[in-house]
Amino acid sequence: MSRSPSVSDETLKTTPLNAAHVAAGARMVPFAGYSMPVQYRDGVLKEHLWTRENAGLFDVSHMGQARLRGVSPLSAFEEVTPGDFIGLKPGKQRYSVLLNKTGGIIDDLMAARPVAPDGSGDDGLFVVVNGACKDNDFKVIDNELAGQVRIDRLEDRALMALQGPKAAEVLASHAPQAAKMVFMDSASFEAFGTDVIVSRSGYTGEDGYEISVPAAEAERVWNLLCADERVRPIGLGARDSLRLEAGLPLYGHDVDETVSPIEADLAFSVSKKRRDARDFPGATRIAKELAEGVSRKRVGLTVLEGAPAREGAEIADEAGNVVGVVTSGGFSPSLGKPIAMGFVPPALAAAGTKLKVIVRGKPQAAEVTTMPFVPHRYIRKL
Repeated sequence: MSRSPSVSDETLKTTPLNAAHVAAGARMVPFAGYSMPVQYRDGVLKEHLWTRENAGLFDVSHMGQARLRGVSPLSAFEEVTPGDFIGLKPGKQRYSVLLNKTGGIIDDLMAARPVAPDGSGDDGLFVVVNGACKDNDFKVIDNELAGQVRIDRLEDRALMALQGPKAAEVLASHAPQAAKMVFMDSASFEAFGTDVIVSRSGYTGEDGYEISVPAAEAERVWNLLCADERVRPIGLGARDSLRLEAGLPLYGHDVDETVSPIEADLAFSVSKKRRDARDFPGATRIAKELAEGVSRKRVGLTVLEGAPAREGAEIADEAGNVVGVVTSGGFSPSLGKPIAMGFVPPALAAAGTKLKVIVRGKPQAAEVTTMPFVPHRYIRKL
């Protein structure tokens, strides 16, 4: 788990759902400048497995939500990302990365054109960025796209994620139209007696939704969902173990401003059209990496013996030479064994490659494993 650096409890922000967490017996910790629930009474292991089998509800209101509005916000957004946003259709969402001038990842994000009830998708670009990065992200976008877009930060909205194999049937009981959505669809409509922005996506590898609601309605909507016997509130601890099993990177750990999308195994975020045009920040570096390869690559690791390898643990080859570093690691509740992600040279990145992780000074056997560790269960078509 990541913790905000040296933030005192007195300076922590709270989300609109803070009272609901406290009432549910959550253990609150500093995260991204907010007081957030790391776990509830059931504990991380049970919360993790509940989400894999039922429906877990997560508070992600610390994330940054905004509308980018202007004459051509889609084309403008392509000046700071490598995705095809001009071609983004109404009702669709796209994963992308905000890049610096050298092709490093400033942040990863989701951007959507939610379909409105009238069938239009022209209310700008709806962007969700990481909580710890949001102030800098919006500053970068504002500086780079000044005069082209207006950033309307949606500080008056909360964000929650309903994840798991029963998430669709739960949400359909409140919003029947959500059942018609598929992975990476996005729509705006009325549900729970208020206006919502819903995408069929998430950060667990499970089917599910992210639901943006007015802050004033957040606790009521949260309690309505939690009243369903299929739903339990889930904390940041299980969110971290779920995303690790899904092979999804965590910004500030597995990716940062020194890491390119190609090194991070996120080449899919660089669209073919943009690769050919080379018209995005850091295009020279990224084009070279695509053509000639990289010096390091993000991989999955299964730890075959000993304790979990945590962030910062060294990775060694079979001869004991240090060749990389673990960026995320922990125990997999679904698999019953330790797993990790980290960077190694491409020559050692093939699945099945035998490596070692150094835990408390002791080498432990590990093996490169194809990600995701636990198969994704996104609903791509109905």
